[in-house]
Amino acid sequence: MSMDTRMARAFGLEGDSWQRHANPWSVYTRIPIPPLLVAAIWSRHQIGWRSLVPVGLVGAWTAINPRAFPPPRSLDHWASRGVLGETFWAKRKEVPVPRRHRVAPVVLGAVSAAGVPFVVRGLVVRDGWMVLFGLAVQMAGKIWFIDRMAILYDDVAPANGPGNG
Repeated sequence: MSMDTRMARAFGLEGDSWQRHANPWSVYTRIPIPPLLVAAIWSRHQIGWRSLVPVGLVGAWTAINPRAFPPPRSLDHWASRGVLGETFWAKRKEVPVPRRHRVAPVVLGAVSAAGVPFVVRGLVVRDGWMVLFGLAVQMAGKIWFIDRMAILYDDVAPANGPGNG
């Protein structure tokens, strides 16, 4: 089982849940989660232990978000296609994806992950520029990854039938 599949299961993304997560509102309200989490953690110096409240709220939204919206009426949205492309990517061990889609997602996942240590270190030493750099790298990698998943969906979905993510 791939790491992507394990992460999807951790967020309860199996079967019909992917359709709910494919709602553009789900995607677009997930994008600000990393900066909101960083802001909540950064606030610990100003509000002390009460910063756990916004951290908890962001954590709860992260867990609830993939199932908080109804399935989209149309899959014509970039965000919808990106999420459903992730379903093909997550199942790539069982159903191989086209050769041209095998490298970019791995590289972009690594780019996204490469930003995280800067965010963590910046939060520990309270270096705002380091945090912003890490967030920029992490989010650029993730958003570009979603874009590649939309392209993957466009290439693979017609062969598997519409909406079979």
